[in-house]
Amino acid sequence: MSGTGTGDGVLDLLGIGIGPFNLGLACLAEPLDLDAAFLDARDGFAWHHGLMLADATIQVPFLADLVTLADPTSPYSFLAYLKEVRRLYQFYIREDFQPLRVEYDAYCRWAADHVAGLRWGREVIDVHREAPGPEPVYRVTARTADGLETYRTRHLVLGIGTSPWSPVSPETLDGDGTVALHASDYLNRRDDLLGLESVTVVGSGQSAAEVYHDLLSATGSGGPRVDWVTRSPRFFPMEYTKLTLEMTSPEYIDHFHALPSAVRDELLPAQRSLYKGIDAELVNRIHELLYRRSVHGLPCGLLTAATALDGVRRQPCAPRGGPRTPRPSLLMDLRCTDTGQTWQHSGDGLVMATGYRPTPADFLEGIETDIDRDEHGRYRVARDHTVDHAHRYIHVQNAEEHTHGLTAPDLGMGAMRNSIILRTICGREVYPVERSIAFQRFGATAPTQTQEVR
Repeated sequence: MSGTGTGDGVLDLLGIGIGPFNLGLACLAEPLDLDAAFLDARDGFAWHHGLMLADATIQVPFLADLVTLADPTSPYSFLAYLKEVRRLYQFYIREDFQPLRVEYDAYCRWAADHVAGLRWGREVIDVHREAPGPEPVYRVTARTADGLETYRTRHLVLGIGTSPWSPVSPETLDGDGTVALHASDYLNRRDDLLGLESVTVVGSGQSAAEVYHDLLSATGSGGPRVDWVTRSPRFFPMEYTKLTLEMTSPEYIDHFHALPSAVRDELLPAQRSLYKGIDAELVNRIHELLYRRSVHGLPCGLLTAATALDGVRRQPCAPRGGPRTPRPSLLMDLRCTDTGQTWQHSGDGLVMATGYRPTPADFLEGIETDIDRDEHGRYRVARDHTVDHAHRYIHVQNAEEHTHGLTAPDLGMGAMRNSIILRTICGREVYPVERSIAFQRFGATAPTQTQEVR
């Protein structure tokens, strides 16, 4: 996989964006007879560095690495990485299937340093289709520090990921005595937050819980008051039960994908709670920390669920002694989703742990007529993760939650999705795709000898 184009100067595969999913695709494509390249605007691989807390783990077992569930013999497996850096036996003795987040990031950067075809510092700004024909060739233009580069390819794989999202814009609230940010930037601004009198964390998932726990742990007997507000009905734990995990099976994806779009949209909110909850151990550690603070007479701050943040504005407030110049604070409009009652809460810092939304792919405007979209303007993603009208040439990574369900962002499903993408590109099944792994059945099934139709 040289990434320089075939004899006619056309790549077999061009990946746009290099996150874990397209990085895994590069690793699985390397041993194949494919000419492929992967472009990213960044200078190198980085995965959630703003939340790379020292003791945080990924929420899936190490088998959910870049390649293992497609090819356990790949030289780019997590175990191969541990062996090369001479930490395999330490990991074995640890007896914990879930790597630390910093460890997984280091593994991905190791793979990115070794695999061929990755090209950093290349921001894709335009994609056009060359002369029409049954077999399209896409011309991709990328901006680099040295000017523009052009690539030609038969297949595109869009892996541009997601971008931080919040119901209010932190940038408009940040500065001049207050600190407001998205959780993705937390570690970069942690010291700023700890220097305030109060910090409010908004969000319901793992990131919100990690930030809240970290701030509360760091305050000791001093530091800011730490509050946590979430619109979720409660502080949901992540569900790890085995039969629920079977919802990441090919059978459930088949079932979910075949449902009408409106039905899928109704099911998605409930599905998100299955993978956007909080690690149960972390929930217990938070409760223990609050309990110990109460024993020592330390304030525990505000902790409230079923509470929506409807708006935030800056306001001056009276200083506590000292100069008479008012200091700014953030006034938050809150609403109890159970009763509809509204109230206000003030603080100096705000961390929006409110998740991510798909990154807009503005560079696709030149091939918009090639892309199949639903009535809401979303990709109409086929079961094999293609989105062009022919459903053969343009593939997506983690842009199909509305069609494939909770598996779209799941690290553990990346290798299977890449196996399917490579099957389409190569015209053969290079990496065997397991099609039946669940004990349960989804949807109506034909009667068997032990079943009756009622």
